[in-house]
Amino acid sequence: MADITFLIIAIFTVGCAIASLELRSLIYGSISLMGSLLGIAFFFLLLDSPFVAMFQIAVYVGSIAVLILFTVMLVKRELIFNKIEDPKRKYVGIVLMLVLITGLGSVIIDSGLKFLNTNTAPIDFSEIGEDFVTYYWPALIIMALILSSSITGALVLARREDIENEQHTN
Repeated sequence: MADITFLIIAIFTVGCAIASLELRSLIYGSISLMGSLLGIAFFFLLLDSPFVAMFQIAVYVGSIAVLILFTVMLVKRELIFNKIEDPKRKYVGIVLMLVLITGLGSVIIDSGLKFLNTNTAPIDFSEIGEDFVTYYWPALIIMALILSSSITGALVLARREDIENEQHTN
């Protein structure tokens, strides 16, 4: 049963990741990025790490992807719909990707990860969760308040632009 669940989550995550790269609409790309990040959270649930999964949903899906969505929605609509295609950019992107993969591959091969042995005790993740809830809750509350106030400010700015545009046309 776990293998079938893993396969379904993997197909969903990879499909959303490919869709976020290939979709022409920035809004649909952002939504599929949220789906891909949600798929990663499902992997954490499959690995019996519900705290990490909820943290993944709260931080990545809840804040970063929503922030990307609001940024895309607040950008001028003319910039979203006017696509400037430059064929040179595609080749520069491929070259940069190959350089990055080669550099990361050489770092990983030379890092000696094959021979890494530790004699330390395994980490208890429940202690990390308890530390988050007991010691770091003020920072998490402040981060949530800052994020919600920035989203509220973005909505107010977007509303003011619409009201000003209506006044100028009337």
